[in-house]
Order: sequence, then structure tokens, then C-alpha cells
Amino acid sequence: MTDSSHESVPSRHRKRFPGISSRAYEHPADRSALVALRRLTGFDTVFKALSGLLPERSLRLLFLSDSVRVSEAQFVHLNDMLRDACYILDLEKVPPMYVKQDPQPNAMCIGLDEPIIVVTTGLVELLDEEEMRAVVGHEVGHALSGHSVYRTILLFLTNLAVKVAWIPLGNVAIMAIVTALREWFRKSELSADRAGLLVGQDIKASMRGLMKIAGGNHLHEMNVDAFLAQADEYEKGGDLRDSVLKILNVLPRTHPFTTVRAAELKKWSETRDFQRIMDGHYPKRDEDKDASVTDSFRESATHYADTVRTSKDPLMKLVGDIAGGAGDLGGKLRDRFTGAAGGNTGGGSAKGGAGGTGGAQGSSATDGSEGTWRRPDPEEGPEPGN
Repeated sequence: MTDSSHESVPSRHRKRFPGISSRAYEHPADRSALVALRRLTGFDTVFKALSGLLPERSLRLLFLSDSVRVSEAQFVHLNDMLRDACYILDLEKVPPMYVKQDPQPNAMCIGLDEPIIVVTTGLVELLDEEEMRAVVGHEVGHALSGHSVYRTILLFLTNLAVKVAWIPLGNVAIMAIVTALREWFRKSELSADRAGLLVGQDIKASMRGLMKIAGGNHLHEMNVDAFLAQADEYEKGGDLRDSVLKILNVLPRTHPFTTVRAAELKKWSETRDFQRIMDGHYPKRDEDKDASVTDSFRESATHYADTVRTSKDPLMKLVGDIAGGAGDLGGKLRDRFTGAAGGNTGGGSAKGGAGGTGGAQGSSATDGSEGTWRRPDPEEGPEPGN
């Protein structure tokens, strides 16, 4: 321990999770995406090379010289939240935390040797205390899971891809790894959202924070139930064309869409797994070495199978039909691309997928941010600390 002893942490009426393993809150898709990433051809070589070349010391000096370090003398309320989050998740070494002048609401946890947390002034000014507590817990969850290493590499490779875009083969190779990293990154956000809930232990505050990221500081104009209804409409609406557009829209992003994150977190907060953690029954860190890789694969496979089975998305429903050997796949495929509601077509009866109207939405909202709580905006090349 450094100067951040747990004894001086403010007293909170929140449950603590001594020795908790990140396996307790990690989303199954997070683990499986990371395994798939590590199996990507050339990733190990790139990872080892970049581990020694990344300008991490430069980043640390940049934040030290041009941001405000959270401490007992500066941003005291954030310092209390950080220490409290580390106390609850039993993270012994409290990561350095910096506040960066930037009106864009954003936060991130990066670093190869040791994680550092950076939050922007835009985020600090947008959220109230309990909402901010969930965000700090989110970033501490990234640190406990060891996410900061891969996030730092993604930050660097995204910048590099922009610089070598004129080299055809070089850019293709880098973008293959960047795409795989982004897929994992999106899943890791779902894990960190869960960690934020374990720290804040207030699902309403977590929902409010996500709504503010999407719609700004206008809570009197927003409603959690209506916000979650958007996620449901997004998942089940439209036809196969919309399903394809959803995939294309999310590929350039480092984060799941905000309504989707809110729905995923709300769903997890109502599960038996979450309640067991709150009751003190969870995997321990000292048991990680004995954890079964096979069980992790099985859990991930079960998760994806359940996702396909229960999804309201037209494409996922079609995949489920194919897996289940449903008849008249040609008719189903045609109807779900056209949004037909049903009826006799060519002498056969095929039900329309999800009652779609066939009106495909063509807007592509991309997000080039590498932070954790950044509001969606047009894709842009990230800068260190952004």
C-alpha cells in the first residue's frame, strides 16, 4: 500500500467484497472476445512488440504536467470516491487519477505497467455524486480486470492506423487487429458497467448516468422506463436490412450503444448472479489460478446460445430458426428482408420477422472515442488522453 490506506476511506453504507475476482462481474462475451482476440494471427507478435515500444512514460508525464491529479488536496470528492471504490472491490493499490480539461464527457483507464484513470471536466460537471460514483467504480473495475493493457494498445493502434493509412497492406493488417480489439472493448464495457453497479449499489444512479451520457443534463425531460423502451425497440424493430445496418453502425465503435448498455445492466441487476454477489457469494481472486478454462468457454457458449434464442432482432431470430431446422427458410428470409407481416406468398405461408415495416434507417452514428463514458459523436482519431 502507498499513501492510500483503507483506514481513511469515508464510512459508507455499502457492502464490501473482500478478495472478489473480476470473474464475478465479467460479462461472458468479454471473456470469450478476449480469448478470440488472443488467437488472432499476429496478435501475440504485435502485443509483445508494442509492450516495449508504447510511450507509456510519455503519457504519464503528459497527464502529470497538463492535468490535475486527484488527491486529498485536489478534487477531494473524487479522491474519496476512488478510494471508496477500491475499498469495496478490494483493489489494494489505488490507481492514480487525473482530471483533464475537456468539455466532452469521457473517462478511461489505461496503462501497461500500472493502470491510471483519467476523467474529463465535462463528465465531472455532467454527473451528480452517485452517478459519478458508478463511473469511478466502472473504471476501477477495468483496473481490477486488467483491461487497461489492451485498451492502451487499442488507443495506440487506432492512432497508428490513421498515420499509415496510405500504406495499403500495413493499414489492412493493423485494422484487422483494431477491429478485433474494438469487439472485445465493447464487451469489456458491459463488464465494467457491472463493476460500477457493485461499487455504487444504486441501479437508478447507474441508469441516470447512462441517460445523461445520451441526452445531456436534462433529467426532468427524461424517463428511465422510456429510455429502456428505446433499447427494446432498437433490438426488435425493423427487418433484416435493419439488422445488417446495426452491425455496420456498431463496427467502428469502441462502445455498445448507450440504451443497449442500460438494458444489459438493468437485466443483470435482476439476476440471481447479482443477488448472490450482494449476499457475499462470489468467486475469489485467490481461486483464479484454479479456474477452469473449459467452464469459461462453456459459460460463453451458453450465453451466446441464449442470446440467439431470446433475441428479438430479426437476424438473430432467423439464425435461431436455421439452428432449429425451421421450414420455409426461403420465405422467412424474403419476408424478413422486406418486412412482410405474413400472408400467402407463392403458395406458402411465412410469418414476417418481428412485425417489421421494412423502413431501413441509414444513419451511421459512429464513435471513435477510446474512453469509457464518452457521448457518441462522429468518428475521429483519438489523441492521448481523449
